[in-house]
Amino acid sequence: MVRLVHYSDIENVFDAPERAARLAGRIRALDGPDAAVVATGDTTAPGVLSLVAGGRQILEFYAATDTALDTFGNHEFDYGPDALRGTVADAPAEFVSANVRDEDGEPFGRAEGVVPWTTREVDGATVGFVGVTDPATDSLNPMAAPLSFDDPVAAAREALADLDRTVGNVDHRVVLSHLGSGDDELARALDVDAVLGGHVHSPRNEYVDGTLLVRPGVNGEVVVEVELDARPVATLHERDGAEPLGDLQSALEARMREADLDEVVGQVTDPIPRTGEVVHGGECRVGNFVADAFRWAHDADVGLSNAGGLRQGDPWTDDVTKADLISLIPFEEPVVLVSLTGEALRSVLREMAAPDVDFGEDDWWHGHVSNARVVWDADREALVEASVGGEPIDPETTYTVATSEYLLHSDHEFPTLEQRHRIGEADIQYEVLAAYAREHGIDPSIEGRIEIRNRAAAADGD
Repeated sequence: MVRLVHYSDIENVFDAPERAARLAGRIRALDGPDAAVVATGDTTAPGVLSLVAGGRQILEFYAATDTALDTFGNHEFDYGPDALRGTVADAPAEFVSANVRDEDGEPFGRAEGVVPWTTREVDGATVGFVGVTDPATDSLNPMAAPLSFDDPVAAAREALADLDRTVGNVDHRVVLSHLGSGDDELARALDVDAVLGGHVHSPRNEYVDGTLLVRPGVNGEVVVEVELDARPVATLHERDGAEPLGDLQSALEARMREADLDEVVGQVTDPIPRTGEVVHGGECRVGNFVADAFRWAHDADVGLSNAGGLRQGDPWTDDVTKADLISLIPFEEPVVLVSLTGEALRSVLREMAAPDVDFGEDDWWHGHVSNARVVWDADREALVEASVGGEPIDPETTYTVATSEYLLHSDHEFPTLEQRHRIGEADIQYEVLAAYAREHGIDPSIEGRIEIRNRAAAADGD
Protein backbone atom coordinates (compact mmCIF):
# COMPACT_ATOMS: atom_id res chain seq x y z
CA MET A 1 0.00 0.00 0.00
CA VAL A 2 1.43 3.37 -1.05
CA ARG A 3 1.08 5.97 1.72
CA LEU A 4 1.78 9.68 2.00
CA VAL A 5 2.26 11.43 5.34
CA HIS A 6 1.17 15.05 4.92
CA TYR A 7 1.62 18.18 7.04
CA SER A 8 1.11 21.87 6.28
CA ASP A 9 0.82 25.36 7.82
CA ILE A 10 2.80 24.34 10.90
CA GLU A 11 3.75 28.00 11.44
CA ASN A 12 3.69 28.71 15.20
CA VAL A 13 4.41 25.10 16.19
CA PHE A 14 8.07 26.10 16.60
CA ASP A 15 7.20 28.66 19.29
CA ALA A 16 7.08 25.68 21.68
CA PRO A 17 10.00 23.37 20.81
CA GLU A 18 8.44 20.47 22.70
CA ARG A 19 5.31 20.80 20.56
CA ALA A 20 7.35 20.82 17.34
CA ALA A 21 9.25 17.78 18.54
CA ARG A 22 5.98 16.02 19.31
CA LEU A 23 4.70 16.79 15.81
CA ALA A 24 7.91 15.34 14.39
CA GLY A 25 7.36 12.30 16.57
CA ARG A 26 3.89 11.78 15.14
CA ILE A 27 5.20 12.11 11.57
CA ARG A 28 8.05 9.71 12.30
CA ALA A 29 5.60 7.18 13.77
CA LEU A 30 3.43 7.30 10.65
CA ASP A 31 6.34 7.11 8.25
CA GLY A 32 7.73 3.82 6.97
CA PRO A 33 9.21 2.03 3.97
CA ASP A 34 5.82 2.18 2.22
CA ALA A 35 5.42 5.95 2.77
CA ALA A 36 6.75 9.36 1.75
CA VAL A 37 6.52 12.47 3.93
CA VAL A 38 5.34 15.59 2.10
CA ALA A 39 4.40 19.14 3.08
CA THR A 40 2.36 21.89 1.43
CA GLY A 41 3.72 25.24 2.51
CA ASP A 42 3.74 27.74 5.38
CA THR A 43 6.20 25.40 7.01
CA THR A 44 9.12 27.83 7.38
CA ALA A 45 7.16 30.81 8.77
CA PRO A 46 5.68 32.68 10.58
CA GLY A 47 6.47 32.43 14.29
CA VAL A 48 8.89 33.46 17.01
CA LEU A 49 11.60 30.96 16.22
CA SER A 50 11.04 31.48 12.51
CA LEU A 51 11.62 35.21 12.93
CA VAL A 52 14.80 34.57 14.89
CA ALA A 53 16.14 31.94 12.48
CA GLY A 54 14.88 33.50 9.25
CA GLY A 55 12.87 30.35 8.62
CA ARG A 56 15.88 28.07 8.69
CA GLN A 57 14.67 26.11 11.73
CA ILE A 58 12.71 24.11 9.17
CA LEU A 59 15.95 22.51 7.96
CA GLU A 60 16.28 20.63 11.25
CA PHE A 61 12.61 19.66 11.09
CA TYR A 62 12.89 18.37 7.53
CA ALA A 63 15.87 16.24 8.53
CA ALA A 64 14.20 14.89 11.67
CA THR A 65 11.03 13.90 9.78
CA ASP A 66 12.71 12.74 6.55
CA THR A 67 10.46 15.12 4.60
CA ALA A 68 10.80 14.37 0.90
CA LEU A 69 8.87 17.24 -0.72
CA ASP A 70 7.43 20.66 0.06
CA THR A 71 5.86 23.49 -1.93
CA PHE A 72 5.66 27.23 -1.29
CA GLY A 73 3.03 28.82 0.90
CA ASN A 74 2.56 32.56 1.07
CA HIS A 75 4.63 32.74 4.28
CA GLU A 76 7.67 31.07 2.74
CA PHE A 77 8.42 34.52 1.32
CA ASP A 78 8.27 36.35 4.69
CA TYR A 79 12.00 37.09 4.67
CA GLY A 80 12.27 37.86 0.98
CA PRO A 81 13.07 35.84 -2.15
CA ASP A 82 16.83 35.67 -1.52
CA ALA A 83 16.45 34.27 1.99
CA LEU A 84 14.06 31.66 0.63
CA ARG A 85 16.49 30.72 -2.11
CA GLY A 86 19.12 30.06 0.56
CA THR A 87 16.74 27.88 2.55
CA VAL A 88 15.74 25.94 -0.56
CA ALA A 89 19.37 25.35 -1.54
CA ASP A 90 20.22 23.95 1.89
CA ALA A 91 17.04 21.95 2.49
CA PRO A 92 17.15 18.15 2.49
CA ALA A 93 13.60 18.25 1.09
CA GLU A 94 12.94 19.01 -2.57
CA PHE A 95 10.67 21.96 -3.42
CA VAL A 96 8.04 21.42 -6.11
CA SER A 97 6.54 24.56 -7.65
CA ALA A 98 4.94 25.01 -11.06
CA ASN A 99 3.52 28.54 -10.88
CA VAL A 100 5.95 30.87 -9.05
CA ARG A 101 8.08 33.22 -11.15
CA ASP A 102 11.07 35.25 -10.01
CA GLU A 103 11.88 38.94 -10.39
CA ASP A 104 12.77 38.39 -14.06
CA GLY A 105 9.69 36.36 -14.90
CA GLU A 106 11.59 33.07 -14.90
CA PRO A 107 10.55 29.99 -12.87
CA PHE A 108 11.50 30.69 -9.28
CA GLY A 109 14.41 28.88 -7.66
CA ARG A 110 15.44 26.64 -10.51
CA ALA A 111 19.14 27.26 -9.78
CA GLU A 112 18.53 26.14 -6.20
CA GLY A 113 16.76 22.94 -7.25
CA VAL A 114 13.07 23.89 -7.39
CA VAL A 115 11.21 21.75 -9.94
CA PRO A 116 7.68 22.03 -11.41
CA TRP A 117 7.10 18.30 -10.98
CA THR A 118 8.93 15.29 -9.63
CA THR A 119 8.43 11.60 -8.92
CA ARG A 120 9.09 9.35 -5.98
CA GLU A 121 9.22 5.57 -5.83
CA VAL A 122 7.04 4.54 -2.90
CA ASP A 123 6.51 0.88 -2.02
CA GLY A 124 7.23 -0.17 -5.61
CA ALA A 125 4.93 2.43 -7.21
CA THR A 126 5.82 5.64 -9.05
CA VAL A 127 4.06 8.70 -7.66
CA GLY A 128 4.13 11.94 -9.63
CA PHE A 129 3.85 15.27 -7.81
CA VAL A 130 3.26 18.86 -8.92
CA GLY A 131 3.18 21.90 -6.64
CA VAL A 132 1.20 25.16 -6.81
CA THR A 133 0.91 28.30 -4.69
CA ASP A 134 -1.91 30.80 -4.20
CA PRO A 135 -1.64 33.26 -7.13
CA ALA A 136 -2.57 36.09 -4.75
CA THR A 137 0.64 35.62 -2.75
CA ASP A 138 2.22 38.79 -4.09
CA SER A 139 -0.77 40.64 -2.62
CA LEU A 140 -0.96 38.62 0.59
CA ASN A 141 2.74 39.03 1.38
CA PRO A 142 4.54 42.33 0.65
CA MET A 143 7.89 40.51 0.62
CA ALA A 144 6.66 38.51 -2.39
CA ALA A 145 5.69 41.64 -4.34
CA PRO A 146 8.70 41.38 -6.75
CA LEU A 147 7.51 37.91 -7.83
CA SER A 148 4.59 36.79 -9.96
CA PHE A 149 2.32 33.77 -9.79
CA ASP A 150 0.81 32.01 -12.79
CA ASP A 151 -2.68 30.59 -12.89
CA PRO A 152 -2.32 27.43 -10.77
CA VAL A 153 -4.69 25.25 -12.79
CA ALA A 154 -2.98 26.00 -16.08
CA ALA A 155 0.47 25.63 -14.51
CA ALA A 156 -0.41 22.31 -12.89
CA ARG A 157 -1.93 21.01 -16.11
CA GLU A 158 1.24 21.92 -18.03
CA ALA A 159 3.46 20.32 -15.39
CA LEU A 160 1.42 17.12 -15.46
CA ALA A 161 1.64 17.01 -19.25
CA ASP A 162 5.43 17.41 -19.05
CA LEU A 163 5.52 14.65 -16.44
CA ASP A 164 3.61 12.37 -18.80
CA ARG A 165 5.88 13.20 -21.76
CA THR A 166 9.06 12.70 -19.75
CA VAL A 167 8.22 9.72 -17.54
CA GLY A 168 5.23 8.16 -19.20
CA ASN A 169 2.41 6.73 -17.17
CA VAL A 170 2.88 6.89 -13.43
CA ASP A 171 0.93 4.89 -10.88
CA HIS A 172 -0.43 7.91 -8.99
CA ARG A 173 -0.64 11.67 -9.57
CA VAL A 174 -0.79 14.08 -6.62
CA VAL A 175 -0.94 17.87 -6.33
CA LEU A 176 0.84 19.58 -3.44
CA SER A 177 -1.27 22.71 -3.12
CA HIS A 178 -1.21 25.92 -1.11
CA LEU A 179 -4.39 27.33 -2.63
CA GLY A 180 -6.95 26.89 0.13
CA SER A 181 -10.41 27.09 -1.41
CA GLY A 182 -8.84 26.87 -4.88
CA ASP A 183 -8.29 23.15 -4.33
CA ASP A 184 -11.84 22.44 -5.52
CA GLU A 185 -11.08 23.92 -8.92
CA LEU A 186 -7.91 21.84 -9.15
CA ALA A 187 -9.87 18.68 -8.39
CA ARG A 188 -12.46 19.43 -11.07
CA ALA A 189 -9.94 20.46 -13.72
CA LEU A 190 -7.17 17.88 -13.33
CA ASP A 191 -6.92 14.12 -13.59
CA VAL A 192 -5.18 13.43 -10.28
CA ASP A 193 -5.68 11.01 -7.40
CA ALA A 194 -5.45 13.56 -4.60
CA VAL A 195 -4.94 17.22 -3.81
CA LEU A 196 -2.99 17.66 -0.59
CA GLY A 197 -3.82 21.19 0.50
CA GLY A 198 -3.09 23.94 2.98
CA HIS A 199 -3.49 27.71 3.39
CA VAL A 200 -6.92 27.60 5.07
CA HIS A 201 -6.48 26.83 8.76
CA SER A 202 -9.11 24.15 9.17
CA PRO A 203 -8.81 20.40 8.50
CA ARG A 204 -10.51 18.86 5.48
CA ASN A 205 -11.09 15.32 4.28
CA GLU A 206 -13.56 14.87 1.43
CA TYR A 207 -13.94 14.12 -2.28
CA VAL A 208 -14.64 16.54 -5.11
CA ASP A 209 -15.49 14.94 -8.46
CA GLY A 210 -13.90 11.73 -7.23
CA THR A 211 -10.62 13.39 -6.23
CA LEU A 212 -9.51 13.22 -2.61
CA LEU A 213 -9.02 16.67 -1.03
CA VAL A 214 -7.31 16.84 2.34
CA ARG A 215 -5.94 19.62 4.55
CA PRO A 216 -4.28 19.27 7.98
CA GLY A 217 -5.26 22.63 9.47
CA VAL A 218 -2.81 24.81 11.38
CA ASN A 219 0.12 24.60 13.80
CA GLY A 220 0.69 20.88 13.36
CA GLU A 221 -2.34 19.86 15.38
CA VAL A 222 -3.15 17.22 12.73
CA VAL A 223 -1.10 15.03 10.41
CA VAL A 224 -2.81 13.44 7.40
CA GLU A 225 -2.11 9.87 6.32
CA VAL A 226 -3.16 9.17 2.72
CA GLU A 227 -3.45 5.67 1.29
CA LEU A 228 -3.16 5.80 -2.49
CA ASP A 229 -5.35 2.82 -3.29
CA ALA A 230 -7.72 2.54 -6.27
CA ARG A 231 -9.85 5.02 -4.31
CA PRO A 232 -7.49 7.06 -2.12
CA VAL A 233 -8.51 7.46 1.50
CA ALA A 234 -7.19 9.70 4.24
CA THR A 235 -6.97 9.45 8.00
CA LEU A 236 -6.38 12.50 10.20
CA HIS A 237 -4.10 11.87 13.18
CA GLU A 238 -3.75 14.23 16.12
CA ARG A 239 -0.27 15.34 17.12
CA ASP A 240 -0.95 15.01 20.83
CA GLY A 241 -0.01 11.67 22.32
CA ALA A 242 3.07 11.19 20.17
CA GLU A 243 6.50 10.88 21.74
CA PRO A 244 8.57 14.02 21.05
CA LEU A 245 11.90 13.66 19.26
CA GLY A 246 14.42 14.67 21.91
CA ASP A 247 17.27 15.67 19.61
CA LEU A 248 15.03 18.00 17.61
CA GLN A 249 13.57 19.52 20.76
CA SER A 250 17.05 20.24 22.12
CA ALA A 251 18.17 21.86 18.88
CA LEU A 252 15.10 24.09 18.71
CA GLU A 253 15.39 25.04 22.38
CA ALA A 254 18.99 26.09 21.79
CA ARG A 255 17.87 28.35 18.94
CA MET A 256 15.18 29.87 21.14
CA ARG A 257 17.59 30.57 24.02
CA GLU A 258 19.87 32.48 21.67
CA ALA A 259 16.97 34.83 20.86
CA ASP A 260 16.77 36.15 24.47
CA LEU A 261 13.06 36.98 24.34
CA ASP A 262 12.16 36.10 27.94
CA GLU A 263 11.48 39.67 29.10
CA VAL A 264 8.15 39.76 30.98
CA VAL A 265 6.07 42.65 29.64
CA GLY A 266 2.88 42.04 31.62
CA GLN A 267 0.84 39.64 33.72
CA VAL A 268 -2.49 37.99 33.01
CA THR A 269 -4.97 37.12 35.76
CA ASP A 270 -7.51 35.29 33.62
CA PRO A 271 -6.09 33.22 30.74
CA ILE A 272 -6.46 34.89 27.33
CA PRO A 273 -7.22 32.32 24.60
CA ARG A 274 -6.14 32.81 20.98
CA THR A 275 -7.53 29.84 19.10
CA GLY A 276 -8.91 30.17 15.59
CA GLU A 277 -12.46 29.89 16.93
CA VAL A 278 -11.78 32.83 19.25
CA VAL A 279 -10.01 35.25 16.91
CA HIS A 280 -12.42 34.56 14.02
CA GLY A 281 -15.52 34.31 16.20
CA GLY A 282 -16.23 38.02 16.76
CA GLU A 283 -15.11 40.27 19.58
CA CYS A 284 -12.44 38.66 21.74
CA ARG A 285 -10.06 39.75 24.46
CA VAL A 286 -6.82 39.26 22.53
CA GLY A 287 -8.27 41.16 19.56
CA ASN A 288 -9.30 44.03 21.82
CA PHE A 289 -5.80 44.16 23.33
CA VAL A 290 -4.17 44.43 19.91
CA ALA A 291 -6.63 47.01 18.57
CA ASP A 292 -6.21 49.10 21.76
CA ALA A 293 -2.42 48.97 21.44
CA PHE A 294 -2.53 50.02 17.79
CA ARG A 295 -4.81 52.97 18.56
CA TRP A 296 -2.64 53.99 21.53
CA ALA A 297 0.51 54.00 19.37
CA HIS A 298 -0.92 56.73 17.12
CA ASP A 299 -3.52 58.31 19.43
CA ALA A 300 -5.92 57.46 16.60
CA ASP A 301 -9.69 57.68 16.47
CA VAL A 302 -9.94 53.93 15.81
CA GLY A 303 -7.71 50.89 16.22
CA LEU A 304 -8.19 48.04 13.74
CA SER A 305 -6.60 44.60 13.76
CA ASN A 306 -7.24 41.95 11.15
CA ALA A 307 -8.12 38.61 12.72
CA GLY A 308 -5.99 36.77 10.16
CA GLY A 309 -2.90 38.55 11.49
CA LEU A 310 -3.40 37.12 14.99
CA ARG A 311 -1.66 33.78 15.01
CA GLN A 312 -3.17 30.89 16.90
CA GLY A 313 -1.39 29.32 19.83
CA ASP A 314 -1.47 28.53 23.52
CA PRO A 315 -3.42 30.89 25.79
CA TRP A 316 -1.59 33.63 27.64
CA THR A 317 -1.39 32.84 31.33
CA ASP A 318 0.45 34.47 34.24
CA ASP A 319 3.62 36.15 32.92
CA VAL A 320 3.46 37.31 29.29
CA THR A 321 6.85 37.62 27.60
CA LYS A 322 8.15 39.39 24.54
CA ALA A 323 8.18 35.97 22.85
CA ASP A 324 4.46 35.58 23.56
CA LEU A 325 3.73 38.87 21.77
CA ILE A 326 5.86 37.91 18.79
CA SER A 327 4.08 34.57 18.68
CA LEU A 328 0.79 36.46 18.32
CA ILE A 329 2.01 38.81 15.55
CA PRO A 330 5.36 37.51 14.21
CA PHE A 331 5.68 40.01 11.37
CA GLU A 332 8.26 42.77 11.04
CA GLU A 333 5.75 45.28 9.76
CA PRO A 334 4.88 48.60 11.39
CA VAL A 335 1.60 49.87 12.78
CA VAL A 336 0.51 52.53 10.30
CA LEU A 337 -1.91 55.44 10.57
CA VAL A 338 -4.44 56.00 7.81
CA SER A 339 -6.92 58.78 7.15
CA LEU A 340 -10.41 57.83 5.97
CA THR A 341 -13.69 59.56 5.37
CA GLY A 342 -16.58 58.30 7.44
CA GLU A 343 -18.02 56.70 4.33
CA ALA A 344 -14.78 54.77 3.72
CA LEU A 345 -14.54 53.81 7.39
CA ARG A 346 -18.01 52.31 7.25
CA SER A 347 -16.86 50.24 4.26
CA VAL A 348 -13.83 49.03 6.22
CA LEU A 349 -15.99 48.02 9.19
CA ARG A 350 -18.38 46.20 6.86
CA GLU A 351 -15.41 44.27 5.48
CA MET A 352 -14.79 42.75 8.92
CA ALA A 353 -17.62 40.36 8.00
CA ALA A 354 -16.06 39.83 4.54
CA PRO A 355 -19.43 39.35 2.78
CA ASP A 356 -17.88 40.13 -0.61
CA VAL A 357 -14.34 38.87 -0.01
CA ASP A 358 -13.32 35.26 -0.68
CA PHE A 359 -10.98 34.74 2.25
CA GLY A 360 -11.06 31.95 4.82
CA GLU A 361 -14.18 30.11 5.93
CA ASP A 362 -17.66 31.50 5.28
CA ASP A 363 -18.42 32.11 8.97
CA TRP A 364 -15.12 33.76 9.91
CA TRP A 365 -15.14 37.22 11.45
CA HIS A 366 -12.16 39.19 10.16
CA GLY A 367 -11.49 42.16 12.42
CA HIS A 368 -11.20 43.70 15.87
CA VAL A 369 -11.64 47.35 16.81
CA SER A 370 -10.83 49.90 19.49
CA ASN A 371 -13.00 52.95 20.29
CA ALA A 372 -15.63 51.76 17.83
CA ARG A 373 -18.79 49.69 17.88
CA VAL A 374 -20.06 47.53 15.04
CA VAL A 375 -23.41 45.74 14.79
CA TRP A 376 -23.63 43.28 11.90
CA ASP A 377 -26.74 41.41 10.74
CA ALA A 378 -25.42 38.16 9.26
CA ASP A 379 -28.78 37.18 7.81
CA ARG A 380 -29.18 40.44 5.87
CA GLU A 381 -25.41 40.96 5.35
CA ALA A 382 -25.92 44.50 6.56
CA LEU A 383 -24.02 46.90 8.80
CA VAL A 384 -26.75 47.86 11.27
CA GLU A 385 -24.68 50.19 13.44
CA ALA A 386 -21.23 51.77 13.18
CA SER A 387 -20.00 54.31 15.70
CA VAL A 388 -16.74 55.86 16.90
CA GLY A 389 -16.36 57.12 20.45
CA GLY A 390 -20.05 56.47 21.06
CA GLU A 391 -21.17 58.67 18.14
CA PRO A 392 -22.55 57.46 14.79
CA ILE A 393 -20.00 57.70 11.99
CA ASP A 394 -20.47 60.87 9.93
CA PRO A 395 -19.85 60.08 6.24
CA GLU A 396 -18.33 63.53 5.68
CA THR A 397 -15.99 63.53 8.70
CA THR A 398 -12.36 62.41 8.45
CA TYR A 399 -11.20 59.72 10.89
CA THR A 400 -7.76 58.35 11.70
CA VAL A 401 -7.31 54.57 11.96
CA ALA A 402 -4.25 52.71 13.30
CA THR A 403 -3.75 49.32 11.73
CA SER A 404 -1.31 46.82 10.23
CA GLU A 405 0.75 47.90 7.23
CA TYR A 406 -0.11 44.57 5.63
CA LEU A 407 -3.70 45.68 5.06
CA LEU A 408 -2.52 48.46 2.75
CA HIS A 409 -0.97 45.82 0.46
CA SER A 410 -3.58 43.09 0.48
CA ASP A 411 -6.72 42.95 -1.64
CA HIS A 412 -8.00 39.96 0.31
CA GLU A 413 -8.73 41.59 3.64
CA PHE A 414 -10.15 45.10 3.96
CA PRO A 415 -9.73 45.99 0.28
CA THR A 416 -10.97 49.56 0.94
CA LEU A 417 -7.65 50.32 2.67
CA GLU A 418 -4.93 51.44 0.26
CA GLN A 419 -1.48 53.00 0.37
CA ARG A 420 -2.93 56.38 -0.56
CA HIS A 421 -4.66 56.50 2.84
CA ARG A 422 -1.37 56.23 4.75
CA ILE A 423 -0.34 59.30 6.78
CA GLY A 424 1.96 57.89 9.49
CA GLU A 425 3.99 54.99 10.83
CA ALA A 426 4.84 53.72 14.31
CA ASP A 427 7.04 50.86 15.51
CA ILE A 428 6.92 47.19 14.50
CA GLN A 429 3.64 45.61 15.61
CA TYR A 430 4.98 43.36 18.37
CA GLU A 431 7.12 46.23 19.70
CA VAL A 432 3.97 48.35 19.93
CA LEU A 433 2.24 45.55 21.85
CA ALA A 434 5.19 45.33 24.24
CA ALA A 435 5.31 49.09 24.87
CA TYR A 436 1.55 49.20 25.44
CA ALA A 437 1.68 46.23 27.82
CA ARG A 438 4.48 47.80 29.88
CA GLU A 439 2.51 51.03 30.29
CA HIS A 440 -1.08 49.78 30.53
CA GLY A 441 -0.82 46.12 31.45
CA ILE A 442 -2.65 43.23 29.81
CA ASP A 443 -6.23 43.05 31.05
CA PRO A 444 -8.62 43.21 28.06
CA SER A 445 -12.32 42.53 28.50
CA ILE A 446 -15.35 41.97 26.28
CA GLU A 447 -17.12 45.31 25.98
CA GLY A 448 -19.73 44.92 23.27
CA ARG A 449 -17.53 46.41 20.56
CA ILE A 450 -18.77 43.86 18.02
CA GLU A 451 -22.27 42.39 17.90
CA ILE A 452 -23.15 39.79 15.28
CA ARG A 453 -26.87 39.19 14.95
CA ASN A 454 -28.57 36.20 13.30
CA ARG A 455 -25.29 34.34 12.79
CA ALA A 456 -26.89 30.94 13.53
CA ALA A 457 -29.83 31.65 11.23
CA ALA A 458 -27.51 32.66 8.39
CA ALA A 459 -25.41 29.52 8.86
CA ASP A 460 -28.51 27.30 8.88
CA GLY A 461 -29.58 28.82 5.59
CA ASP A 462 -26.35 27.90 3.78
